[in-house]
Amino acid sequence: MKKLALLVITGLITLGNLNAQEFIPLWEKGRMPNSKGIALKDSIANERIYQVGTPGMYVFEASKAENKGVGVIIIPGGGYARLAYQISGFSLAKWFNAIGINAFVLQHRMPQSPDVETCYKAPLQDTQRALRYIRANADRWGIDPQRVGVMGSSAGAHLSACAATITDDWSQVGDSLDAQSITPDFAILVSPVVSMDDDKVHKGSRKNLLGKHDSAKMREKFSCDKQVSAQTPPMFLVHAMNDPAVSCLNSIVLFEALKRNDIKGSSLHIFPEGGHSIALRNNPGTTNDWTSLAEKWLIEIGILK
Repeated sequence: MKKLALLVITGLITLGNLNAQEFIPLWEKGRMPNSKGIALKDSIANERIYQVGTPGMYVFEASKAENKGVGVIIIPGGGYARLAYQISGFSLAKWFNAIGINAFVLQHRMPQSPDVETCYKAPLQDTQRALRYIRANADRWGIDPQRVGVMGSSAGAHLSACAATITDDWSQVGDSLDAQSITPDFAILVSPVVSMDDDKVHKGSRKNLLGKHDSAKMREKFSCDKQVSAQTPPMFLVHAMNDPAVSCLNSIVLFEALKRNDIKGSSLHIFPEGGHSIALRNNPGTTNDWTSLAEKWLIEIGILK
């Protein structure tokens, strides 16, 4: 009984932490694309979201005194099966606030959700809608609509890279937000899944994202290095040489594509250690410098004025 009571209290504390932040649903009732209309509840345990009933964003506003006019959507990792919303979401949002950036932690649908019709479209649809929502309401947070980016870790970095490279518009629903751009102005990718090719892929992410649609065509579509074009925004890539889950070759092939397409301002950092999904703090050796480098990079490319 004591164990059960402790679990209940812990769960309530976790939900309390989530509810402390303003949450903005992305879709009006009955207008969410790619949905079967099945009502789902959020499933949360151990600082992970396993099922998303209401796609939306948790808002972390920068203080008015320090607001730099920048917005960033943070997409937590989790292999497209869960969202590690604390370690690769809320913690990063607080860091962005500390440097004057407004942060929005995305809660997107899982590709294999029972409510989703076409698995691979759902996460990107929610990301595109989030970009549109922030730009349409930029005045509310004192944000420049042309300084809105994405940041993700692991599979969240893959989804961020998809938002930056895939130009298909899957989020139009016929409302006023459709007029807003779906392309971010910058991307920060930490330990990113990039390629769907067998020699580099994180198999769990590919399986969850593509599901029954897995094919050579779809693997190429979601290999972000193969989708880079002249319209792709600058990227800041962080990886560890000793990443046991997602090879740093993912970051290398993406950077090569950015170089080939002359995406000015892009930057690649591969550190000796750090393992997978490099954290905000307490990383080994030089890996701990990545946040300082990222802040300087945002200044260097003109995002942070």
